[in-house]
Amino acid sequence: MISGKQRSYLKGLANGIEPIFQVGKNGVTESFLKQVDEALEARELVKINVLNNSFLEAKNVAVELSEKLNAEFVQSIGNKFVIYRESEESKKIELPRL
Repeated sequence: MISGKQRSYLKGLANGIEPIFQVGKNGVTESFLKQVDEALEARELVKINVLNNSFLEAKNVAVELSEKLNAEFVQSIGNKFVIYRESEESKKIELPRL
């Protein structure tokens, strides 16, 4: 569980990155989960776009992904959301202390 201060720090970092995945009308599939899992291990912070034609809510998809991938929900703005998970092998982001 990350603190509010850490969440704010991650929001600032996420502001400068582009979405690397899109969730379409197929929703969250096993192959999509695997790709996001690999991206989280490599990057730690991932921004994802939910397409308008999917009829899914970005926050609901973010919470579902966070639970399945043992990640932290950072923020959701419009059709985009950000999740974070500390990498086991290539730690790149140093979170502020509590």
